[in-house]
Amino acid sequence: MLNGIPEPLLIALIGFGGGALLGLAARLGRFCTLGAIEDYLYQQSDTRLRMWVLAIGVAGLLTFGLAGVGAVNLSANVYYLTPWSPLITVLGGLLFGYGMSLAGNCGFGALARFGGGDLRSFVIVIVMGIAAYVMMSGPLARLRQMVTEATTPALDTTNYAALLSQMTGLPLVWAGGALSLLITLLALGSSSFLRDREALFWGTIVGVAVTSGWVGTTWVATHGFTPQPVQSHTFSAPLGETILFLMTASGGGLSFGVGSVFGVLAGAFCGSLIKGHFRWEACEDPRELRRQILGAVCMGFGAVLAFGCTIGQGVSAFSVLALSAPITFIAIFIGAAIGLRQLITGFA
Repeated sequence: MLNGIPEPLLIALIGFGGGALLGLAARLGRFCTLGAIEDYLYQQSDTRLRMWVLAIGVAGLLTFGLAGVGAVNLSANVYYLTPWSPLITVLGGLLFGYGMSLAGNCGFGALARFGGGDLRSFVIVIVMGIAAYVMMSGPLARLRQMVTEATTPALDTTNYAALLSQMTGLPLVWAGGALSLLITLLALGSSSFLRDREALFWGTIVGVAVTSGWVGTTWVATHGFTPQPVQSHTFSAPLGETILFLMTASGGGLSFGVGSVFGVLAGAFCGSLIKGHFRWEACEDPRELRRQILGAVCMGFGAVLAFGCTIGQGVSAFSVLALSAPITFIAIFIGAAIGLRQLITGFA
């Protein structure tokens, strides 16, 4: 217990705070991965894609800067400690991106839409959470572990900051900060984007939300009395954790992921009320529902294989410059492009 607050509750509250910011960014700032990819491919607009890159850059600058003063324990973060298979990462990213197109949202986007009253997204959240657990600890878990172990290379480093540090002699945090600054400048390399204050603001808010996860979990891990992983936001396995918690708190319990899921719902709900967009919606076409359920299954499987989703790998892992992050993001982009092509124009 820290400051009179049980540690599981405290860590869930930290997740809730960052999740609420993400939910607001989705509803008020239109922060959406699939929307960004669709805008770029079919609307010739890169604004939302630049928002995503800006979020990565801001999160990286803040994370490595705070690591320099001891507020973030980079060496203990989950993306550095988890074995990484490039083959499984690419397969998972492609599967996730394709499923995201079929479902019309990623897990984070589905949570944000559900917070605005979309019951179709509720179905996506439930199915994706169950599918993630089937792959993570259910019937397919052993097969996943065997293939991952067989295809995981022996690497001397876990992140691009360490690679740059080895090549230049720069301290790790300075190398990470330099790479994050380059990413930020890449996002800002458009005069039209620089004039879009709303996009700049919400892209920055997403970066702050992800950094809050690293800082908060580091603080609890350092000052608490029970082991606590250093992590930030992701929306694949936490959907399953939340289902377990709602069914039996003794079986699932509070966690950072559970708090993050509830935070996104709360933030999205408030954002939809502010915009006046809250309304109940349901699926009227069985074919649409079938496609969304299939997409949710693909996303649940793919996110576990890739060890993260559009937020988990696309922003959180990218903010600490994990080796897997850009590879997963590219795979998700390609998978989504294939799915969108199939839905919008077909392959003929």
